Amino acid sequence: MAVPASVIGVELPMDRAGAAVEGVRAHLMAHATGAGNDAAFAAMIATRSQGGGALPAFLGLDAAAFRRLLEHHFPGLPAALCRTLPGIPMDCAAGFEQRAEEREELQRLMLMHKAGDSPSEVWMAHVVAAGCMASNHLWEDLGLLERPQLTDLMRHNFPSLAALNVKDMKWKRFLYKQLCEAEGIYICRAPTCEVCADYQACFGPED
Repeated sequence: MAVPASVIGVELPMDRAGAAVEGVRAHLMAHATGAGNDAAFAAMIATRSQGGGALPAFLGLDAAAFRRLLEHHFPGLPAALCRTLPGIPMDCAAGFEQRAEEREELQRLMLMHKAGDSPSEVWMAHVVAAGCMASNHLWEDLGLLERPQLTDLMRHNFPSLAALNVKDMKWKRFLYKQLCEAEGIYICRAPTCEVCADYQACFGPED
């Protein structure tokens, strides 16, 4: 499937952005291996290729790891397309390096619960942690199509961690809550989530 040149590496008007993202996503999926994270990574990469989401360059991975991700999930991509995919404005990475310790803690948390020994799970932990450095809903900052896609990838890659989110707390808040509890820090003073004044902030819709 050929992707028009206007779709790759060019900022498009909003009314064409969705079609451009879908074009890149479909091209990636045409080369997908059938691995569990193909769809999620294709959505992230396609969104970022058109300036969406909030991930830094290479989805928060280093260039070598990003190249291995492409080879693992989407072998046979044209070299010209591969070179344009990480084209992300530098301002998206503002504050990214300054929060390296926080990002590493999130990575360790997820990797403690990874499903197996696939390198894809390691890449996903790094990418999700990078997405947590941004300020909108996590699924949006990752460049996913919808929140259920984030829930699916958490369950697929980090099943024992995802199983702890029994009340469907927003994923970013859930991850930070797990970090705080691991350190013995309990910020919320409400006896239960249901009576907490911040209930909507933790469990409200993420549309």
